[in-house]
Amino acid sequence: MSDDEGVRLQKVLSQAGIASRRVAEKMIRDGRVEVDGLIVTELGTRVDPQNSVIRVDGARIAIDDERVYLAINKPRGMHSTMSDDRGRPCVGDLVEHRVRGNKSLFHVGRLDADTEGLLLLTNDGELAHRLMHPSFEVPKTYLATVMGSVPKGLSNKLRAGVELDDGPVRVDDFAVVDTVPGRSLVTVTLHEGRKHIVRRLLAEVGFPVQELVRTDIGTVTLGEQRPGSIRVLTQKEIGELYKAVGL
Repeated sequence: MSDDEGVRLQKVLSQAGIASRRVAEKMIRDGRVEVDGLIVTELGTRVDPQNSVIRVDGARIAIDDERVYLAINKPRGMHSTMSDDRGRPCVGDLVEHRVRGNKSLFHVGRLDADTEGLLLLTNDGELAHRLMHPSFEVPKTYLATVMGSVPKGLSNKLRAGVELDDGPVRVDDFAVVDTVPGRSLVTVTLHEGRKHIVRRLLAEVGFPVQELVRTDIGTVTLGEQRPGSIRVLTQKEIGELYKAVGL
């Protein structure tokens, strides 16, 4: 790229919210910035923000300002689709008039209407595809309220694998968070994406789900985000998602 083309690298980093221009310059001089697979230490380097792959400390950053990366806490009773021909409430209703270019957004990790929790929306098609593809094994964590008191041995059973109608399923992690008479609060982490997988799994081992909330996708967490709210992912979160799927 010639000297009069592209945008100075430190300016791109600053505009992406990585650091101030001065701090970005130091990061470049220190060899912490990589452009298209090569370490760059020259401050005058110009890049193409639309096409260059830029990494800071090994983590890719989002520099295309047309890209949208959102976290939504989908309320219970709402469908995960961007539109619904039957007029039922859907995620598209949340982003309409609030997100530019919302028609081209992909939802990552569909949730059934009765399940609340974390849903990612993006117009980065490659990232969305990889996050949903089982081969990348991106873990998802759920908080479930189940009927009954959970025995200590259930965790080992779920880790070993349970046979369902459409094949076996194993959890990555399982823990009891709290118990009250007649009910238990548990967390389930797995990288399966089959329909109703958590509900079917827990029902199969004798603990029907009363309430279900997805709290995490990879390293992105719901935290204190209230139902129906939308937030923009941080550069750190986007970089970690890229890393999880090899982008």
